[in-house]
Amino acid sequence: MNLKSRTPEMIALLKKLAETESPTNDKKAVDRVGAILAEASRNLGAKLAFHPQEKRGDHIVAKWGSPHPQSLPRWEMEAKGGILLLGHMDTVFPLGTLKTMPFYEKDEKIFGPGVLDMKAGLVIGLTAIAALKEAGEMPKRPVTFLFTSDEEVGSQTSRGLIEELAAEAELVLVLEAALLDGSLKTWRKGVGDFTVRTHGRAAHAGGAHAEGRNAIEEMAHQILAIQKMTDYEKETTLNVGEICGGTTRNVVPEFAQIEIDLRVLQPGEYERVEKEMHALRPVLDGTSLEVIGELNRPPMPYDEQMQRTFVKAQMIAKSIGVDIKAGGTGGASDANFVSPLGIPVLDGLGAVGEGLHSSREFLFKESLVEKASLVAALIREW
Repeated sequence: MNLKSRTPEMIALLKKLAETESPTNDKKAVDRVGAILAEASRNLGAKLAFHPQEKRGDHIVAKWGSPHPQSLPRWEMEAKGGILLLGHMDTVFPLGTLKTMPFYEKDEKIFGPGVLDMKAGLVIGLTAIAALKEAGEMPKRPVTFLFTSDEEVGSQTSRGLIEELAAEAELVLVLEAALLDGSLKTWRKGVGDFTVRTHGRAAHAGGAHAEGRNAIEEMAHQILAIQKMTDYEKETTLNVGEICGGTTRNVVPEFAQIEIDLRVLQPGEYERVEKEMHALRPVLDGTSLEVIGELNRPPMPYDEQMQRTFVKAQMIAKSIGVDIKAGGTGGASDANFVSPLGIPVLDGLGAVGEGLHSSREFLFKESLVEKASLVAALIREW
């Protein structure tokens, strides 16, 4: 199946999606992207179900090969063992970014806000389905494409739907960007976040310094203890990324707060860190502290299940002349929700490029066709 002739229409759809800006926190903006994807899916014969959200864009389920739901807001999945494609419509770029970061092509690269993360992945998935339908090679099993609206902020409203649909699938294909060398993402770290607050007693820094209890000084002790929880050998990292506290320089601060990013890969590491975080105690007399946090996305390890999944995908890729490699990243995606369910999942099936979440974001044009061909083969042959 040669999809090279589809390059112009792929770029045209990508341009339309990229120029329809969709920051996560702007529901109307994300829904405009949803309308484009709904129309494209409907034109390919999909049956659609919308999952309205109050503050986020509506999630959309496009489905091929199964009865349309009656009046239910969710699919009644009579046929199991289908293929689920996952992609998100939201980006990290605020409205107006196009003024300084326009969509354009140069030197076989495509630039623009969200082109790599991950509007190209949406185009790749739809193109794969279009090619299979045109060739009469769509599988008899159901194929579902879930378009979500809040991946960039942790998938709070979409996680349940992702897990529900993934549990009914035989294979989940996540269309996030590939690694720079084209490798699939066969492992991802889990992500957690913690907030630590310290409380002291305010006092005049000149006239009553000894009466104060410095919350920032207390926080300094806590930061040093937290940083020691990092274990590079186990791929566990804690990063104190934000700090605030105090009111003005001549007042002993009575409050300080830090925000911590946690990344874990190995089983049991989150539990270790959580236990140590909640075991923190004040160092200075007259101060107190509170710890709040949770694991937002569980780790996706390169375990036996993933190894079997990748080997099968590698064989399918070779049958169409594509050589795929296994890789991983400290970043998380919606694939992290699928892995603990024991469902085969492949991530990094989107475009190849660089500069995610930055003004340098771009993709290599040729990767659009290569990845669409791979996704089509996986849907057809799995």
